[in-house]
Amino acid sequence: MNEREPDLSRVERKKGRNRNKLLNIMIAVVVLLIIIATVAIFSGNKDDKKPDNTEETTNDTIVNDEESEDIEDGGQDSEEEDSVEGDNTATDENKSDSNSNHENERNTDSTEESDSITRIPSEDNIIAETVVDSAWKPIGTTQTGEHVSLYDGVSDDWNEKKQALAYATGLPQESMIFLKIKNGGGPQKSIGIVSSRDSTLKYRVYLEWVDGEGWKPVKMDKLTTLDFEY
Repeated sequence: MNEREPDLSRVERKKGRNRNKLLNIMIAVVVLLIIIATVAIFSGNKDDKKPDNTEETTNDTIVNDEESEDIEDGGQDSEEEDSVEGDNTATDENKSDSNSNHENERNTDSTEESDSITRIPSEDNIIAETVVDSAWKPIGTTQTGEHVSLYDGVSDDWNEKKQALAYATGLPQESMIFLKIKNGGGPQKSIGIVSSRDSTLKYRVYLEWVDGEGWKPVKMDKLTTLDFEY
């Protein structure tokens, strides 16, 4: 019995070594499988990321296209600016021509004014000057028959007096203040004291009636003040 025990121990040791080898092989196989699986996973992730790279490339291309469009637009803007400058130049030339025309008109008006308007300086403190315009005409009338001058505030005669005052002063009737309309020293004469709404323009206008033709301005005082007895 004692002689066979060592043989059994060797067999046991041999079997143990075989088991260890088998175990090592299995471990190696498992590790290899793990490595393969890991490589496969990472390879799969890289493949998944490829579309993202493609999108980024596409975005880059879009950005570049936009930059290219901006550059092209910049060129167009420059052309437009040049065009605007040209238009401004043309506008300035038109303005110059327009100003020249206005100056010519003013000169013509001045010539006409000198022909028809007489301005008389005044020594009266309330009068800046007296104006007489030979071009003034009767304003027309709707009245018929014998004329009677009225100061009732509602009649056709009263309203025609107001029209004649607006005509003489050049102020729109709706923007005038009629301070006083009174008898001018005779049945067919009237005087109106009027001003602009801000009182910067002040006038005293003398009217005379022309049969069949209406009230006609004959003289106008440009006033310096409204502080006097009307």
